Amino acid sequence: MHSHTAAAPATPPPHSQPPGDGGPARAVYSHAADPEASVPDGRFVEEVRAELRRTDVGAAPLDDLVRQTADWAAAESERFTDLLGPEHQDGRPAGHQEVLVRRAVLGCAPLSLVSGAWLQWLSAPGNAEVPVVLRILALYAADVGAGHPHASRGSAFLELLRRLRLAENAVPAARLTGDQRIPESAFQLPGLLLAMSRRPDEFRGELLGADLCLRTVGLLPALTMVRRARPTEADWDAIDPSLPRDAEDAGSVEDTARPDRQCRALVDELVAQDGDRAAEAVRRGFAWTLGTLRAWSGGLYAELVAAGDPAFDMAELMRQRSREGAVYHHRFQLEGKPLAGWLAECRTDAGPLLEALSRSKLVKPGRASASALVRGLVGERGPMFRVFSPEDLIVIRRWIDSLPTGPGAEAGTRGTADAGADGRSRTGAPLALPAVAAPTAVVAALRAGHRDPGRAPSGVREAYHLLMRRTDTPALRSWAQRYVAGWLARSGHGMDSSAMPLPERWGREGLRPWLQAQHDRHGAEFEENAEVSLPSREAVVDDTVQTAPLTLIDGSWLQGFTDYEQASSAIGHSLFETYWDELGNGEPRLNHPLIYRDVLKEMGVDLPPTDSAEFARWPGFRDESFELPVYWLCVGRFPRTFLPEVLGLNLAMELSGVGGTYRRARLALKAYGFSTRFVDIHNTIDNVATGHSAWAADAVDTLMAALPENPGRGGREETWRRVRVGYRSLNPPSGVGARLAARRGRLAGRRG
Repeated sequence: MHSHTAAAPATPPPHSQPPGDGGPARAVYSHAADPEASVPDGRFVEEVRAELRRTDVGAAPLDDLVRQTADWAAAESERFTDLLGPEHQDGRPAGHQEVLVRRAVLGCAPLSLVSGAWLQWLSAPGNAEVPVVLRILALYAADVGAGHPHASRGSAFLELLRRLRLAENAVPAARLTGDQRIPESAFQLPGLLLAMSRRPDEFRGELLGADLCLRTVGLLPALTMVRRARPTEADWDAIDPSLPRDAEDAGSVEDTARPDRQCRALVDELVAQDGDRAAEAVRRGFAWTLGTLRAWSGGLYAELVAAGDPAFDMAELMRQRSREGAVYHHRFQLEGKPLAGWLAECRTDAGPLLEALSRSKLVKPGRASASALVRGLVGERGPMFRVFSPEDLIVIRRWIDSLPTGPGAEAGTRGTADAGADGRSRTGAPLALPAVAAPTAVVAALRAGHRDPGRAPSGVREAYHLLMRRTDTPALRSWAQRYVAGWLARSGHGMDSSAMPLPERWGREGLRPWLQAQHDRHGAEFEENAEVSLPSREAVVDDTVQTAPLTLIDGSWLQGFTDYEQASSAIGHSLFETYWDELGNGEPRLNHPLIYRDVLKEMGVDLPPTDSAEFARWPGFRDESFELPVYWLCVGRFPRTFLPEVLGLNLAMELSGVGGTYRRARLALKAYGFSTRFVDIHNTIDNVATGHSAWAADAVDTLMAALPENPGRGGREETWRRVRVGYRSLNPPSGVGARLAARRGRLAGRRG
């Protein structure tokens, strides 16, 4: 049993930041949490690699690192759990366990709220046929709770925060960086992992190594203590990244069902595919994660030990309030000095103020209920009404009740955990914490941006090739935004005066009735055209070939919804599941691009890899065959900026073939002896009852139902128009007027 009676510092540990000062780890975390974040190459990548090299990997094989990690996690979990003990052991003040739980949960929040997010960009349009990538996506899909809103591992942790009433800064996760209760060191590991996730081509091995390390650890050691103290407050199995999400898998005795085992298999597959370089990257990512995790966990443990003294919590509260408080209270004198002066000093050392308060008339040592500091001053008529939250008042009362009373409690020693002979607190000394190096150079490189803006694509073929990857350059990003602006301007041209399937206004009944009517119309059109002769074999082959640049990036308009918080949101969860379905749910045999390639091979067409320059330059494609695919690739990069348009496009795309087009395509393919599997699978999974088209309609309804009726920007009318433009963008008008509108849109995008 560890001892908890040692005097604890009354000042917060050095890894806490002064109020209002956002540290470098916070800056990296906040930037990288943005689903549309552009993380530069060049110096940034170099600085991250330098940070990774700070941990000596040594010659230990991966198996040894895994064993070391499991042993450390078990011992560290026991160490944290021992902190609990009986609530009143060793004369501990009441509420000690609550303090431990709250501090541990807040300290774990930056990592646990984004658990698994570092895998979010490892799939891309250009690698959507690669088996190891598909299995990575399957692992990630379990982390985000594919197909269900708010079902990610992070969502399970958010529910814990809510139950403990600690979630006021937790949504979106980037807001955590403004929570002064969370130390800077807590953002170091998740911030770097999120930033690395935005450069997946450079850090794939390191990210998988980090993921394997974290799954080997399982439930964070500090959270094992919280689980012991609050066993029913959370879905602990969902928070633990080493455990399966699926109920059937959770009950399986097979090790292969465990995410940590799945991750290890992925690592082995990657190393077999890419060789020694990948193996070294995995080891480096694993070792750096373990080293950073151990340092952070050690710091958190020291903080929890220190928090056993109520003066520690009180000192930190004063530090947090010192900056704004120092602006006021110039007239209130405390031992001959304005309170504003005491508060100004609190930013570096709160000990003197606590001592002075403990000697003042505001405090009755050992009797918070009789102390003016938590009675009249903060009451309805008091000068400090609502300055402190209910949680703050608990901290103050706990500190007052812990102050010594009686003859032995000399004035100069009240309010300190340990006092020297000179009457000054020795609790101001920094805690001896394990070092967690601040990523100062990394954030400087992040802020500096790209060394070179790059070159804009010369045309749609080159753009197609460059957009196969998740990363971009300023020139490519600007080009993509202008391309989308022009395409949408063309799509909206003449929309009000032309016939269009989507109704002019969204109704409160939602789109399901309309969806069913459209399906009926498609079926009727199929029956009406039953006698129309089928296209020739040559026409079928040509259409299949010219559609390849589009179909081989199936779902790419939804690539932005693989982002962690988007993938489990009320709107985005079904869009992520649609994307995951298009890529085969981790199974190559169900992967739509691979199925399509099989059809092409039956036709005698063997295309180069989709992400290669040779594919984009292949002479069998016509230039116009790249126009719509490039729009998909561009708009999919901006899931927040173009959310209404993406939802409209998704609805049009998922509904386009159901009931009629796919059935007619099936007749043509079958007539000439080609496989119909591609159209068969789409006609079923896109169905209007439980399939992709139904999900697409529901996503639109979810967005629209939350909007105000008010006209103008952000209102229901304006947003519905944007949805309609997105719907029309699947097949925009092609006349002269529409082309001119597109040109104007691109120019406006350039100026913007």
